[in-house]
Amino acid sequence: MSEHSERINQLKIDRDAPPPASNRKWLPIAALAVVAAGIVWWVLAGRGGGVLVETDVARRPPSAAAASSVLDASGYVVARRQATVSSEVTGKVVEVLVEEGMQVEADQIVARLEDTTQQAQLSLARAQADAARAGLAETEARLRNARRERGRLEELAERNLASEASLDTAIANDEELTARLETGRRNVEVAESNVDLARDALANTVIRAPFSGMVVTKNAQPGEMISPVSAGGGFTRTGICTIIDTDSLEIEVDVNESYIQRVESGQRVQAVLDAYPDWRIPAEVIAIIPTADRQRATVRVRIGFLERDERILRDMGVNVAFLGTEIDESPAAIAGVIVAGAALNRDDAGDFVWLVRNGAVERRGVTLGGPADRPQVLIIQGLAVGDTIVRSASGPLTDGQSVKTE
Repeated sequence: MSEHSERINQLKIDRDAPPPASNRKWLPIAALAVVAAGIVWWVLAGRGGGVLVETDVARRPPSAAAASSVLDASGYVVARRQATVSSEVTGKVVEVLVEEGMQVEADQIVARLEDTTQQAQLSLARAQADAARAGLAETEARLRNARRERGRLEELAERNLASEASLDTAIANDEELTARLETGRRNVEVAESNVDLARDALANTVIRAPFSGMVVTKNAQPGEMISPVSAGGGFTRTGICTIIDTDSLEIEVDVNESYIQRVESGQRVQAVLDAYPDWRIPAEVIAIIPTADRQRATVRVRIGFLERDERILRDMGVNVAFLGTEIDESPAAIAGVIVAGAALNRDDAGDFVWLVRNGAVERRGVTLGGPADRPQVLIIQGLAVGDTIVRSASGPLTDGQSVKTE
């Protein structure tokens, strides 16, 4: 009977006893699962329940020119007319009369070379010319005397008072001095030519500006050797300075050959220097260079400024917008809005953007006013100034979907 009672007692549940060890080991795992589920719910629903997007704002075009641009490109300001001023002879620089940024006039002296040898050669040539002239004067005097003597003997011979031998001698002396006079004249011409050569050699030691312009680099200093050709070794300069004609400044840009059909000679252009982003300079296409760069697949285009300004400097970076039509700069002519090109989407139904309103996106069809393959595109219908649109999204979007902006 006691054994039967013990078995009955074993069937009772002891509610105060601790749970088995095998059940306790699953408690931390369950807690972690609950925390992970909460994090996922917080990310997907707690932050707003939408896709993370980057937005852009539709803006009014800064000008009618920007709105009508058919192609954008970048390039540099270059000087069409520039020269590195050098000498025609090799010599040592004794004086440099220019500095960077100085304005010079045509034929203005920019430097002088040592001219001791040239001065001596000029003095020698002048002395030789003087000697030739003196010899010529002597021959002329002797010729006049010989002709008077010949005339007297001819008169005496007619009266049989002079021998034929003496007359022949006088005639020969006259002819000899006549020939010597011609030789003396040629000698004077040669001597004068030598003077001119020596004078030119002396003039070559004075280096002058070939045209009016601005000095942009100074390459030589007094005491250095200069030569019109490179002598090697780096000890001989080949130029005194570089001068540019500021009136010849223009823009050179490389246009991708896929878009060169949008550019034509005489086309209006709006240029913006990197140094002055708020200054829009009117310009026009001068010429399209009739060759392409095989390596870069580009065509070079020359653009001339329609306004000159001292702020425009050589080698400045510049962005240009090629304009498609005649520009009306009145406020009423500036229609449409500018948005980032990355915000534009396209499918079978046409061009559209995602408009952000009250935390959700709305598909909005738009009409373009220019090319779509640009960083900034013009939209003339479908958006208003100040509308917020999606520039990029972390996932696919659908009409009415909730989004969260960065």
